[in-house]
Amino acid sequence: MNELNEKLLKIIQELNVPKSRYNSFGNYNYRSLEDIYESVKPLLAKYNLSLRMTDTIEAYGDRVYVKATATLSDGDNSHDVSAYAREAVNKKGMDDSQITGTASSYARKYALSGLFLLDDIKDADTEEYTRSTTVSASNGKSIPADDKPWLNEGTPEWEQAEDYVKNGGNPKNLRKRFAVSKPTMQYFESIQPLNS
Repeated sequence: MNELNEKLLKIIQELNVPKSRYNSFGNYNYRSLEDIYESVKPLLAKYNLSLRMTDTIEAYGDRVYVKATATLSDGDNSHDVSAYAREAVNKKGMDDSQITGTASSYARKYALSGLFLLDDIKDADTEEYTRSTTVSASNGKSIPADDKPWLNEGTPEWEQAEDYVKNGGNPKNLRKRFAVSKPTMQYFESIQPLNS
């Protein structure tokens, strides 16, 4: 294993970015792009690494996507992870540049989440988490109400799901096989082809 990979593994183990923000409209906790930046900067300095974020615009049919790429480098080697977010056709109260900026922030957040393996699970202090668990009378521990595995970014299942949706599959069908969080479902809905 090269030195960059060893340092990346250390950052993955040490990085903690709690979902400390609350969306009252959707009733869920989340982490922002800025939260990730703030938490990872000291670790980048500790391990003498740089992180660069770049965006490109890609059009598929009538839809426009922002592709964000997170590049971690030690000066000699680098590791890249990319994520996509679709620009909304229109968003009330936003001009075109704000719509692109929102898609960029979303894609960058998920590129960083993939690079640093940030979880996409429900937070234990949310009402949604409480509703999705049951308590076993025998041992008092919370157990998942649904035994489906979580669909997590950076896994082969995630890549298969992306291929499925990009080729016209319905993102809602992913829930037949996986536990899918709200932000994950939003991502998969954003990458659907126009004619789906």
